[in-house]
Amino acid sequence: MLPLHEDPMKIVHVETGRHFYGGAQQVIWLIKGLTGRGVENMLVCPADSDIDRVARDAAIPVRNLRCSGDLDFRFAWRLGKLVAREKPDVVHCHSRRGADFLGGQTLALTGVPAVLSRRVDHTESRLLARWRYRPFRKVIAISGHIATVLEDGGMHPDRLATIRSAVDLDSINTLPDCAAFRNQFKIDDDDFVIAMVAQFIPRKGHRYLFDVIPNLRDSHPNIRVLLFGSGPQEAELHALATRLNLHGTVQFAGFRENLDDFLACIDLLVHPATQEGLGVAMLKAAAAGVPVLAFDTAGSREAVAHGKTGVLVPCEDVATLQKAIAVLIDEPGMRHEFGAAGRQRMQDEFSMDTMVGRHIKLYESVING
Repeated sequence: MLPLHEDPMKIVHVETGRHFYGGAQQVIWLIKGLTGRGVENMLVCPADSDIDRVARDAAIPVRNLRCSGDLDFRFAWRLGKLVAREKPDVVHCHSRRGADFLGGQTLALTGVPAVLSRRVDHTESRLLARWRYRPFRKVIAISGHIATVLEDGGMHPDRLATIRSAVDLDSINTLPDCAAFRNQFKIDDDDFVIAMVAQFIPRKGHRYLFDVIPNLRDSHPNIRVLLFGSGPQEAELHALATRLNLHGTVQFAGFRENLDDFLACIDLLVHPATQEGLGVAMLKAAAAGVPVLAFDTAGSREAVAHGKTGVLVPCEDVATLQKAIAVLIDEPGMRHEFGAAGRQRMQDEFSMDTMVGRHIKLYESVING
């Protein structure tokens, strides 16, 4: 355990996303871990967001501010007033929406040091990046890959900190009621369950998984594919599933906040994303003892140890993706070894205690100038 700040630190966390995706989950886990270390926390979020409900259920102090986007002047002004009133030691912005443009400039005027977590790996112009990140004392990359993207974009390494996303192993049920799970999703006992957990957006690569299902179904007729998530591409993917006659095999299971309760019932997680910052779904699957098959992107490379906890295949290589899925279906011993190694790796390298401790160390360094 790292020593606490002499006086209890007070951190205001800003998360403006509406849905409880992986980034919001990380915020809740971080706040809970910090609270356990004696740090005082407050969450700022929209009243109609999923994280508002989750935080209140967890007895986390919440202040609601409406945020309609990056150029919401009223949000920036209200955030500045709240920070001036609460007088935290550090403001930690967890999402870019509303917080990093006007919000960052407003926070700089309060004199309270602010840090920003960067969870996405897309590039941006150096001029835009310089203006976006200047108000923040530190920018926290959730993976080494994202840190590299930021450095390549001109950010000085001294302004960067890499703190990987973590997974709360205690929240993953490793002995779930799989009979109830199969009954809920109408899965037969001898069916092989493939899952994909991702937003329905193009870069997550659902279309590549759809491409391989018809041939896989011919050779392995007992496969079932569960798609967990929601997003703007959902209607398009429903239409594609209809054209490919996949609805007997593919099930759109929706966004499930209780995924941790039954993730261990899945036989294989497939994650064919063409871009990935790190991929909390892959970390959770590994923590549940589920092998992971993903495209070989920089972020996935950090989440999956190829040949040890899962398999990485060349990005957009549909033929190799299909072969790799078939091999994992046919090799239960390999799946078991990957699953066991994945859970051990999460314990060793992606623990909540390590993630929380590194944040405390970062906050202390910012407070001490």
